[in-house]
Amino acid sequence: MKLRQLYIVPLMAGVLFSCSQNFTDLNPVSQRNVNGFYKTAGDMNTAINAAYKVLQMNGTYNQSYWVMMEMRSDNTDQGPDGTGLAAELTVIDNFSEIATSEIITAAYTDSYLGITRANIILDRIDAIEMDAAVKDRIKGEALFIRSLFYYNLAVLFGNIPMPLKELKSVDEGRQLPQLPASEVYKQLITDLQKAEASLPIKYAASADLGRATKGAAAALLGKVLLTAGDKQAAATVLKRIVDSYGYSLVPDYANLWGLNNKNNRESIFEVQFRGGGTGTGNAFTNAFSPLLRQTTGAYKNRPTVNMMNAYGPGDDRFLKSMDTSYVNAQGALVSSSRNDSRFITKYGRENAFNENDASYNFVVLRYADVLLMLAEALGESDAAYGYINQVRARAKLAPISASTPGTFEEKLLRERRVELAFENQRWADLLRFGKAREVMQAQGKNTRLLYLIPQRELDINSSYKQNP
Repeated sequence: MKLRQLYIVPLMAGVLFSCSQNFTDLNPVSQRNVNGFYKTAGDMNTAINAAYKVLQMNGTYNQSYWVMMEMRSDNTDQGPDGTGLAAELTVIDNFSEIATSEIITAAYTDSYLGITRANIILDRIDAIEMDAAVKDRIKGEALFIRSLFYYNLAVLFGNIPMPLKELKSVDEGRQLPQLPASEVYKQLITDLQKAEASLPIKYAASADLGRATKGAAAALLGKVLLTAGDKQAAATVLKRIVDSYGYSLVPDYANLWGLNNKNNRESIFEVQFRGGGTGTGNAFTNAFSPLLRQTTGAYKNRPTVNMMNAYGPGDDRFLKSMDTSYVNAQGALVSSSRNDSRFITKYGRENAFNENDASYNFVVLRYADVLLMLAEALGESDAAYGYINQVRARAKLAPISASTPGTFEEKLLRERRVELAFENQRWADLLRFGKAREVMQAQGKNTRLLYLIPQRELDINSSYKQNP
């Protein structure tokens, strides 16, 4: 935890952002003095928007999370160029990064910045006179956002401090112990149950599109329960989403992606980005963009050959997830007409308004994931295969059953891989299924299951222990 920042952040309310006519328009408005802030309902609306804003940062969904969740796995690698600025990506891909890595440090510190903003809201909102329903909703949003950051931190680092209130001194922060991920998940289960109860199924105003809902809290809760090993409780929560919250699969997999398909009926929670000089555009579209690759070859997060070959014959998701037009099944170029070999297409081919200023959202939770998690929670059964086959039918694939070759876990993990490719699910899935070391060693990688705690945190907290 960046303890100095946790102490300073409440005194620097200038990092807060406010809504204009749309929830996603989170432009900075002015420096604010903390002593005059957190006083009104409007202040709390600004504060919760500032917590959402952290989801857009380079240390979270704009860069570090996809590097650490996808590139770490067998789904992608750093691309053809591992030198210069790409060298830090290369060492993460190869499990040889050090504790001073800027990308890893950013994931840690930016996640705790989001947690800090949520904690301030939860500590101060009860003292404010405002509509009770809005107050409960903002509490639910803050609990969801905080839980999402803690879930990612627990998956990535394992042993982490877990402040649940606003820290007002460096010494107060230094007294926080590292907790094992199992203890973090226990708290998240409680918090997400409260969040689900407080949040609406959907929002009436279009300006609120993208805020956390009951479905978002429940989907993350189901994922946490599976990670914690409580499949029975996970099945109950996930079945509630299926039965009561109104989501459904988009008929065509291609219509999950693209600027015209943001926040569609399958979407449960997306990180909202808006390019065009608003200050809220994303950088990952440029990083993955085939347009960039045509001229420089400097693309990142390239699908591996192993990922390319994970799709079965006739899988409709293959060419709607990546482009491999110029390579054969071994990943070798069969045309020299451009530098591209294989690249992600889910997040767009279009030029951004400016470099690193694209409008594609990052999809965090969606209904297909819920169906596959529900199958996982139920275990091998006709019902579980029924949920898997709903997802496969959309991909124009025949149903599978207990008689299909392979174990149930092998079939489910493969289905999750190809359905959710490049959505930051693979590394967490490999860990949850107990397959990370086996899978990555098969790729020739000397695997580390947890990331190193950033060195700056060990320097600040001498009692903290480094991950092996």
